[in-house]
Amino acid sequence: MTKNATILVVDDEAPVRETVRAYLEKEGYTVHTAGDGAAALQAIRAFKPDLIVLDIMLPEVDGLEVLRRLRQESDAWVLMLSARSEEMDKILGLKMGADDYLTKPFSPRELVARIEAMLRRGSAGMQAEDAPLTFDDIRIDPAARKVQIAGRPVDLTPIEFDLLLVLARHHGRVLSREQLIEQVWGYDYYGDDRVVDVHIGRLRKKLNAVSPGVGQRIATVRGVGYRFEDSG
Repeated sequence: MTKNATILVVDDEAPVRETVRAYLEKEGYTVHTAGDGAAALQAIRAFKPDLIVLDIMLPEVDGLEVLRRLRQESDAWVLMLSARSEEMDKILGLKMGADDYLTKPFSPRELVARIEAMLRRGSAGMQAEDAPLTFDDIRIDPAARKVQIAGRPVDLTPIEFDLLLVLARHHGRVLSREQLIEQVWGYDYYGDDRVVDVHIGRLRKKLNAVSPGVGQRIATVRGVGYRFEDSG
């Protein structure tokens, strides 16, 4: 995907939109912009972007509501923008389905680097063994990027799938947050490691929604990281 990707930039500040557009178009991306939440929802349906740069604070429909509606119909990558004073909104955004966040003011070069890293993960997947993994009634298919529990599908975002796959491939071993970031987000990830905790929480919740208790197969090892239990 990468350079052929379509990106939607949503921000109510025109200078931010145009600066980000200029940097991304220079890198070869197709870029659309929206200045409010209502226009963003229209653009999402019209252009079906591969990745959305989404400000939290938007007129008409705020960024969190845009994200909530988006996740009902799309697994596009979402990089949220937030002010330093909106710490709880950043965590809430991750819980609602954002893949990463960047705090304003930000460097356009850092934004481009984050976007490139996300799209590389989306286009290449995990690029590892394609043989399905089976643990009791859990089946993880790397080639199809699908997860089933007792034959029932689990709807995961790309980040959630990759987290589960990495943990499952190292079943029984503890992986630190730093190790998970390196293997899922990549060595060039700039954010803090709390993003791991938020995505693990969402992953557990989705697994439990299909089969209660399965999410607890991802065990927290206090002060260290997480471990996937290979048997229930």
